[in-house]
Amino acid sequence: MISLPFADVTYYEPWWVQIIKAIVIFAVGLQLVPVVLVVERKLLGRFQHRYGPNRVGPFGALQPLADIVKLATKEQFRPRTSIGWLFAIAPVISILTAVAALSLVPFGGVVDIFGTDVGLYGVDVSIGPLYLFAFGAVAFYGIMLGGWSSGSKYSFLGSMRAAAQLISYEVSQGLALVGVVMTAGTLSMSGIVEAQEGMWYVIPQFVGFIIFLTASFAETNRPPFDLVEADAELVGGYNTEYGGGRFASYFFAEYLNVVVVSGIVVTVFFGGWLLPFGIDTPGWLQPFVVLFKMTFFIVFFIWIRATLPRLRYDQLMSFGWKVLLPLATLNALVTAIVVVATD
Repeated sequence: MISLPFADVTYYEPWWVQIIKAIVIFAVGLQLVPVVLVVERKLLGRFQHRYGPNRVGPFGALQPLADIVKLATKEQFRPRTSIGWLFAIAPVISILTAVAALSLVPFGGVVDIFGTDVGLYGVDVSIGPLYLFAFGAVAFYGIMLGGWSSGSKYSFLGSMRAAAQLISYEVSQGLALVGVVMTAGTLSMSGIVEAQEGMWYVIPQFVGFIIFLTASFAETNRPPFDLVEADAELVGGYNTEYGGGRFASYFFAEYLNVVVVSGIVVTVFFGGWLLPFGIDTPGWLQPFVVLFKMTFFIVFFIWIRATLPRLRYDQLMSFGWKVLLPLATLNALVTAIVVVATD
C-alpha cells in the first residue's frame, strides 16, 4: 500500500499495475461505446416497431464498427472562419474528461490478483464526487470551445445553451449527492459503496436519486434535454461544423458519459458491487454485478429517448430552477436534520 504525502490518495498496488489499469480503463471504455450504440439502435428499432440494424454482421452487431470506420476515414474539414487549434483540441478535451471520470467508478473493492492487492477501480480519492464534478466542468469546455471555435452562429448558440444549462442543473445534481455524502460520512466512492451494506441509499435518498438521474439527462445531453444539439432549430448545435473523426470523438464522449453516469448512479445509490439482502459478493463477481446494474440504467436512458419529446429551452430552465433546485435543497436539509438527530 502506497500513501502519497502531498495528496489524500491511497494506492494498493505498485506503479506498473496502475499503468495497466489506466490502459484497461481506456480499452474498456472504447469497447463499451460500440456495444451501447448497437443496443440503442436495436432497442429504438423495437420501440418504434422496426428492426434496427440487421445487415452488417450477425444480427447487425457490426454496424457500430462500420459507422466508426466510415467516420474515421472521412476527410477532415473545418470552416475558414474557425480557429484551427481550438477546433481540433475541443473533441479531445471531451474524450479525456469522459475517460478520467470513468476511472472514478469503482467496479469492486481491493482483491488479491496473483499475490498483489489490486483495487478494482482507477483511483479512489477522498473527494470522489468533487473530482467527478471537476471533470464535468472541464468537459464543458470541450463543448464550449467546439461551438465557439467553429465560427458558426448555430454552433455558438449550441455552446451558449450548454453554458446556461450547466448552472441550471449541475447545482441540483451536486446537492442531490450531498444527502448521500452526509449519510455515508465519506467522500470516497468505495467508502460510499461499503456504507450501503445495510441498505442501498436509493431507499433513504430516493428524492436525491430522482433529482440526480433527471439532471444526468441534461449532463449527458440526452433527450429530453438534448437542447445543445437540437437539430430542429440549431442544425446540430455545437458540433454542426464537425465531421469525420472529430465528430466521432464527440459521439464517443457523449455515449461514454452515459456509461459513466450510469456507473455513478449504481455506485452512490444502488450499492455498487454489493448484492441485495446482505449476500456476500465474491471478488471475481464484483465487476459483473456493477456492469449488470449499469446496463439497466443505460437501457433506461435509451427508453427515455424513445418515449419523451425534447423540451423547449425555457421549459428546461424553469424546471431546473423552480423544481429541481428547491427539491434538492430541501432533500439536503432534511437529510442533515435526520443525520444529526439520529447520531
